Amino acid sequence: MSSPTLSPDVLTALAKYDTPTICNVIELFNVRPRNTGYMNGSIRSCFPQLPPMVGFALTSTFRSMAPPRSSDVYGSLSDQVERFAELPGPPVMVFQDLDEPTTSATFGEVMCTIYQSFGSAGLITSGAGRDLDQVAALDYPVFTNGTICSHGYCHIPLINVPVTVGGICIDPGVLLHGDCNGVTTIPVEIASEVPDACKELMAAEQIVLDYCKGQGITAAGLAEARRECDQLFKQLAARLRRQ
Repeated sequence: MSSPTLSPDVLTALAKYDTPTICNVIELFNVRPRNTGYMNGSIRSCFPQLPPMVGFALTSTFRSMAPPRSSDVYGSLSDQVERFAELPGPPVMVFQDLDEPTTSATFGEVMCTIYQSFGSAGLITSGAGRDLDQVAALDYPVFTNGTICSHGYCHIPLINVPVTVGGICIDPGVLLHGDCNGVTTIPVEIASEVPDACKELMAAEQIVLDYCKGQGITAAGLAEARRECDQLFKQLAARLRRQ
């Protein structure tokens, strides 16, 4: 885990913005291709009404098709919790379900309660979840590829290894941001600058939104509002890339 330390204030500030706005700002830094770094549509929020989730990936693999060769099926939970202290901020549990097709649920009420009690900010799985009514009552964000009613022979073979979830590789310690729109990674080297840039980007977008909500709008007026917005975008991007 070599992620630079970010202050709790930065993480709190990141949580004030929706994930699409975070993605738009990351594009302005030009630190990665625009079609990379975020999970695809296979990963969906189970509780889209919850505020954005922000935290650092604690990765694990998952299986449930057959019994584990040794140890109790939940034996790795304590091992995971012990690893929380290695992260520079609140953990987000990230599971790659290795069974194809998914056999049963990665998580339920008990697992989520344990993780949340020890400070986890949320959970993402390429597989399924269950006990959604009970987990909803926890206000604990979870993201899945579906729901399945049983836990099968659930076990966690490996902890803190690179995993593939939502079409991207997630390394241990990666900074994640997720809400009803999906999940993105945030390059940690720019993370402290992202919240202020989000505020500026939204102010620029508001020019077009305010124009469209006004009276007597015209195509020419819209074009002018868009030019003003685009100019602010370019100025912001130029400054961010210099930094």
